[in-house]
Amino acid sequence: MSEPDAQLRITEIFFSLQGETRRTGLPTVFVRLTGCPLRCSYCDTAYAFTGGQNHTLSDILKQVAQYTPRYVTVTGGEPLAQKNCLPLLRDLCDAGYQVSLETGGALDIGAVDARVMRVLDIKTPASGEVEKNRWENLALLTPHDEIKFVLCDENDYLWARQILSQHRLADKCEVLFSPAQGALNPTQLAEWILRDRLPVRFQMQLHKMLWNNAAGH
Repeated sequence: MSEPDAQLRITEIFFSLQGETRRTGLPTVFVRLTGCPLRCSYCDTAYAFTGGQNHTLSDILKQVAQYTPRYVTVTGGEPLAQKNCLPLLRDLCDAGYQVSLETGGALDIGAVDARVMRVLDIKTPASGEVEKNRWENLALLTPHDEIKFVLCDENDYLWARQILSQHRLADKCEVLFSPAQGALNPTQLAEWILRDRLPVRFQMQLHKMLWNNAAGH
């Protein structure tokens, strides 16, 4: 068990339906950590860059438990930018939850508890942060994890298709292709995936369809 008085800066803790990944549609508690070293062009959670409030690990666990969830997602911002994210993930797993981590892929995922489903977001050229990708993370992924590409245009798609093939990503874990809202037409992306017979999952963000584009509610 981690030190219960260790603190994390939290933007929000809320209960909603998972809008992405293989767990789409499942009732989930989201723990959104404050702060992020990246500034992606399509970011929908810029409000989590600053602010937030400090909470102890024990307080976070109490708030999560109020919802009696089966699934918990730790997100941001960039959760791994706070060192106490690692003990939080471990404590959530120890509490019996099925835990996932949404990470931007710029920081080392090697120390994340093996029970956690790591959702690794590979940054595309149009994100403005492609140079920040930590490619060493790919060797750490297991079939338990997922890789996500958020695509803004055809160039992003062609780039992601090349990365998919070059690194044999579909052999490592499930790969998700998502259209950046307002930038790439979802139908167009679906047609490209079908045309090229790509071994990826097309996804759109369920929560934005249900709750008027809100990242959380």
